[in-house]
Order: sequence, then C-alpha cells, then structure tokens
Amino acid sequence: MYQLNKASRISPFEIKEKLIELAKGKKRITRTMLDAGRGNPNWIAASPREAFFALGQFAVSESRRVWDEGDLAGMPNRNGIAERFQNYAKENPHIPGMQLLKEIIDYGINRKQFERDAWVYELVDGIIGDNYPNPGRMLVRTEKVVHDFLSKELYDQENTFDLFAVEGATAAMCYIFETLYKNHLLPKGSKIAVMVPIFPPYIEIPELPNNAFELVKIMATEIDEEGNHTWQYPAEEIEKLKDKEIKALFLTNPSNPPSVSIKKETIDQIAQIVQHDNPNLMIISDDVYGTFVEGFRSIMVDLPFHTIGVYSFSKYFGVTGWRLGTIAISENNVFDKLLEELPEKKKEDLNRRYASLTRTPEYTKFIDRIVADSRDVAMNHTAGLSTPQQVQMALFSIFAMLDTNNEYKQKTNDILDRRMLRLYEGLGLPKKHLPNNADYYTEIDLEIWCNHYYEKGFTEYLLENYQPEDILYRLAEKSSIVLLSGQGFLAPEWSIRVSLANLNDEAYSRIGQELKEVMEEYVMEWKEGKG
Repeated sequence: MYQLNKASRISPFEIKEKLIELAKGKKRITRTMLDAGRGNPNWIAASPREAFFALGQFAVSESRRVWDEGDLAGMPNRNGIAERFQNYAKENPHIPGMQLLKEIIDYGINRKQFERDAWVYELVDGIIGDNYPNPGRMLVRTEKVVHDFLSKELYDQENTFDLFAVEGATAAMCYIFETLYKNHLLPKGSKIAVMVPIFPPYIEIPELPNNAFELVKIMATEIDEEGNHTWQYPAEEIEKLKDKEIKALFLTNPSNPPSVSIKKETIDQIAQIVQHDNPNLMIISDDVYGTFVEGFRSIMVDLPFHTIGVYSFSKYFGVTGWRLGTIAISENNVFDKLLEELPEKKKEDLNRRYASLTRTPEYTKFIDRIVADSRDVAMNHTAGLSTPQQVQMALFSIFAMLDTNNEYKQKTNDILDRRMLRLYEGLGLPKKHLPNNADYYTEIDLEIWCNHYYEKGFTEYLLENYQPEDILYRLAEKSSIVLLSGQGFLAPEWSIRVSLANLNDEAYSRIGQELKEVMEEYVMEWKEGKG
C-alpha cells in the first residue's frame, strides 16, 4: 500500500511533496506529470501588467529628467508630472499598455477627482520605490481605488472600510491572529469556530502551542436528495454559534476546496444569531475566490460591524508571486468596541505596547494596531507593503473597474467551466451544477462515488483495507498525477481536491480517466478476492 505514516496529521501540502516524488519517478520519464494539487492559476491578467511596465518606463524617464549620470538617476519630481505624462503618452502610443495606463490615470482624475499631479506622482514614485510606504497602512489614493474594486466585487457599494495592503491572504491571517492575541481579544485557549472545509493553515495556526485555541468545527454536511454534497451548512451546525464562549468565527467564502459560496439563508441565520445570541462575535472571512462567482456577496455586507474581510489578488489576476492582499475593516467595528471594554489593567498594558506610536495609544484603532504589530511595533515606521506592489494592486483594481462588461471575469469563468466539464467526462460522472459555485476547485468524495457507481460491498472493502492516501499514492506512481486529500482541509475523509486552475484543458480529461482507471483496479482486486 502506498501510505504515509500519520498522514492525517501532516499538511496536505507537505504530503503533496511525497506525491510529486512518486509522480517524477524514473519509470515514468515518458509521461508528463500533472500536478493539480495547488491553486496557482496558469493564466495572468496581461493588460494591467503591460500598463505597469509602461508606467515604469515613464517613471524612469522622470527620474532621469531630474538627475542623469548613466546608471544613476534622481527621485521623481511632482510639479507638472501629470502634464508631462500626457505628453509622454502622446509621443509613445506604441508602448504596450499605454492606452490602458492613460485610462487608469483618467479614472483617478475624472472619476475619483484626485489632484492631477498628486495622483500621477503617487503612481510614479510608488513604482520607482524610492520612499518608504506612507502612510504605512496603504498609499492614500491607492487605497481609494482598491476600495472601489473590493466594493464592486465583494463588499457592496454602500459600505465604507479601512484597508491595509499586505503580502497576500496568508500574511493577512497571520497578522490578524497576532493582533487579536496581543490585544487580549483572542487569548490563548479561547474557543473559536471554523467553517470547514477550509484552507489548512487556518486550522493549523489555531493549533500552534502559542495559541492552543479550542476549535469548534462548523461542518458543511448538507446532502441533496440524491445523496451528493452541496457543501452547504445545515441549520443545526450554524446553531453552534449561539455559544457565547465562541469569540471568533473563521471562514473561507467561497470555501476551499469545494469553492462553493455560502447560501444567503445561512448568512441570514448567522446574522440573527449575532444579533440575538452572540453580539460580540468576531468574524474573519477570506473571500479570495469570491471574484469567480457572479453576484458574490461577502458576509461583510450583512455583518460589517463584526467582520474583517481578507482578499488576495493572487488567483483572479494570476499574481501568486506578487503577494498582493488586503485586510478590510469597517470604520465602525466590534474590534474597536471590544478594545474599549477591556479591563483597565489590560488597557494599561496595551498603552505601554503602543506608546511609541502616539501620545494617546488608547485611541489607536484595531486596524492600525495590526499595522504596528506586523513590524513588532518598534519598527512601525517601516511598515507597509512595498510601493511597487501597491501600484500594481491599484492598476489591477482600476482595470477591473473599467471592464464594465466583465469580459475578463467571463474569460476566467469560461476556463474553469471547460475544465470542470472535461474532468467529469473523464470520470464518467455527471457534473451537477451547484448554486454559488466558483468552480476553482472541485471536491470528489470517493466514498459517495463508490456507493453510487460500484456494486454493493465494494465501498466496505475499500474502507476496511485501505487509507484515502493509498489512492493518491497509487495515482501518482501509476499515472504521474498529483491530487490532494480533502481530509487535511477537514473535508470528508475519502474526498480529494482537484485544482481546475493550473493545468491546460486537456489535462483534466486525462486526470478523470486515470483516476477512474485506478478505482477500477481496486474493484478488480475486490472481485478477485471474492472469487
């Protein structure tokens, strides 16, 4: 049996490395390895990148205008920079991305009413990267245009919130956990709820010795009339949140790995529980896959007072290497309220912690504490995402705002739809359309598959004689295909995750066919054993 000892306690991303070793084995040098284990997309948003590099060329020309000694240049000058950009754009229409860059700059001037030189200078100086981020939380105008994008896609146009630009959603979660802990809002041993399945680090971080949180799992166990997963949450699972000892709720919406967003009835139920039973509940929602769902609505829309919204640009725009993410907190929020209600002794401790920031540390907002804690407070003056990263984030955001027909979104969704269809055709299974599905991943429950499509008795044989990892190891060794176990995401034990984002379309037909063949091998073994 292809089995890893104590696999259930190891991150699925670590098990994946063992699977890759098998998939690359010498006996399979003639076969291309297919790694559908991670969610790095194989597409990129090209146009806003072209605009970024066009801006970079203008920015360097501005630096050389100030001071030019060959390899050495000066710092850009703000005065008159908007007019100089217009002249540069007219003289260089052939540069890829220049037209989009002009539209992006016009968006700031005409739609946002930014002062012309201030806006162009923020972009130019930001892309040059010659100054520390200022403010450390986020560049002023960049925050406003990213706010527009997030409002359109996730958080609703009516909500106003503060943003902190961070190194992707994983950094956001680390920073949030740290500040909740340091500010006595989530002390060691606190009871927290996690809506599962979920991205494994969101389970692993609470279990670290320094945290040792008590986890309450809210399980997506809803089954439809045909016995298939809907990846939604039964009302009785949500009822667990009535426990006032639960201080925080963590969720990924749409979920990871099923990539299904939470239905409105469940959000309404959570809102009712917060209103009547658990009024101080803190909610942290990672909405990274929301941009793949038409009409997506984050829980932050219905519970803005209680929710921190986390978003990463990585998947939608194909920028996992850029590390672009945001933390969003409404201007009026439960986190600041709970800070005000802390006992005086704890307030005094925190005042000493943040005393180097301001003469009135007790009034430091929770989001600004996250910024400070991201640099251990003492280095707060160097906080902030690098300015070139923030500029790229601004260009992506305005690109999406200018795409009023959602053409880019439709292209990404078409890619995922095609791949999902090919995978299930290869499996020989019907593909059911799930409402609210992002289709970025699919979760296949092998136990349900066996119950539906193989003779009675086979499922029992499989469960008694093998571990779920055995299927993955055999698939990797036989077919050079790498998939992830769903168990590490707290999905059903016999489920597997397939990323639909990172391989060419035809690969998914092969994955489906090869997985089906591996399952047929187990069926043959069972039949031979009976005979």
